[in-house]
Amino acid sequence: MKRLSERQEKILLSLKKLDFLNRDQLSVIHRLGKKQNTNRILRELSPYLSSFRENDSPNVYFLNKEGREYVNSEKERKKNKFVNHVLMRNDFYIYLGFPSEWKNEMKYRDDDYSVICDAVFKVNGKYQFLEVDSLQKMKANRGKITQYKGLFAGRTIHEKYGYFPKIVWLTTTNFRKIQIIDLCKGLPYAVYTIDDIR
Repeated sequence: MKRLSERQEKILLSLKKLDFLNRDQLSVIHRLGKKQNTNRILRELSPYLSSFRENDSPNVYFLNKEGREYVNSEKERKKNKFVNHVLMRNDFYIYLGFPSEWKNEMKYRDDDYSVICDAVFKVNGKYQFLEVDSLQKMKANRGKITQYKGLFAGRTIHEKYGYFPKIVWLTTTNFRKIQIIDLCKGLPYAVYTIDDIR
């Protein structure tokens, strides 16, 4: 297998960590410069990447079989209806300045309550949970917030962290933001729209 440059390896590792990244996200994370240079670098990595395009948005990249083998990743990614959800999550990762402590799809359980948060991350010495609201119905958000309230009342998460992490929501519209704020009363939370962070 051909040895890649350090920058090329870092690009593959970021795709291992973040699943799907569009061209603009890769350019920001890896400081690739203008669109033309970014496209050239990604073309050079084409043996390790798959990509697709939706509407007028930039190409979305993910690791193909060779890319997964190069970075020792067992998680196979495929284009699906949740890609925009993942891209929004990654927009928040970029907004925070690429936190070094960031884990996707973390599960928490306490008695009858459980959640899988989109990410758990650490900022200013404190862990926080990220929830991305892109496609789901508000009823699903309501159910998830009920689960968080059950976890908040329990001990497991408090014992793990010494506190209950803030739940950070990223949503698509101000209307949805207002609805989520209303549902989260009684929990530590913050709510952003995608326009707030871009």
